Amino acid sequence: MKIFLKLWRQEGADTPGALVDYTLDGVSDTMSFLEMLDLLNERLLQEGARVVEFDHDCREGICGQCGFMINGRAHGPLKHITTCQLHMRSFRDGATIYVEPFRAAAFPVISDLKVDRSALDRIIQTGGYISVSTGQAPDANSTPVAHKTMEAAFDAAACIGCGACVATCKNASAALFTASKITHLALLPQGRVEAAERVLRMVDGMDAEGFGHCSNTDACSVECPQEISTIHIARMNYEYNKALLLRD
Repeated sequence: MKIFLKLWRQEGADTPGALVDYTLDGVSDTMSFLEMLDLLNERLLQEGARVVEFDHDCREGICGQCGFMINGRAHGPLKHITTCQLHMRSFRDGATIYVEPFRAAAFPVISDLKVDRSALDRIIQTGGYISVSTGQAPDANSTPVAHKTMEAAFDAAACIGCGACVATCKNASAALFTASKITHLALLPQGRVEAAERVLRMVDGMDAEGFGHCSNTDACSVECPQEISTIHIARMNYEYNKALLLRD
């Protein structure tokens, strides 16, 4: 395959960026999108040029480290996959592909396709955990949880924190990410003890990071690799309003 890339290059956070044209021959349709970028970087190394920087780790759609905009869509043209799971067979021979970093004020560009998503980590730090005494783990059957509740909690906990929901939202909202972290703990008995305090801290933390507000377009759920439902945003709003009433 022959691929024409229009790829965002930006040497640093304080330097201007621009789309740069690259033509890449010898691309196999069995390559993943990241392997195609590896091929480009090998060529740039041979030419003595600066390689393209991008985040990745597991390359199995598990860690959430990879992610950028491909032809204007987070993670590319296929639904519910990460960038590392996208293969070049999804593009025709001779295709022109636009590759840009996630765009959000809370995701400043570090270099090229690499953005700083530590704002999501800081939201977790505000309350995405339970406070328990260390020691021997309790027996698994000592705290019964209904199957329906367990499945709902697992659905929320499946979020890998890739940031696609933020990048695809017209408001750059982190509501789906924050809601999934709040919901999976709010549904389980281990997380109910701190539920009110947690939701207030995490929503305030989300707002403090500069994310936009949710306007219920559901675009976030469409692009989410784990198909996280926006019903969790409704749960977050319910928990938040209830916590405000309890506080007052």
